Amino acid sequence: MIRLQRTGRKHEPTFRVVLTDSKNGPKSGKYLANLGWYDTRIKNKVEQMDTEKMKYWISKGAKLSVTLHNYLVTQKVITAKKINALPKKSPIKKTEGAEASKAAAPTAESKPAETPAA
Repeated sequence: MIRLQRTGRKHEPTFRVVLTDSKNGPKSGKYLANLGWYDTRIKNKVEQMDTEKMKYWISKGAKLSVTLHNYLVTQKVITAKKINALPKKSPIKKTEGAEASKAAAPTAESKPAETPAA
């Protein structure tokens, strides 16, 4: 898998582009090859990536992380559609127990009106 590995200090993120086993976590620090770096803090987004090596490893079957895939599509290194990195929002499901308890509870409209005592 080819992914970004965060380096740098607190509040000063820089990233390494690394080839690693997908079982290794992004914070493990283990990687097979360093394919470049990326600094988000610089206004003109300077990066130093070996795109030829990336294309080679992709041809060998390496998968890209979603963030790196979208970045490479933006930079026109690869031709593909961007992938949505955020999960789809799912509607809140109503449970059957909640509906049954609402139906069993009497409402104010169904109660007979009380007559005031004179």
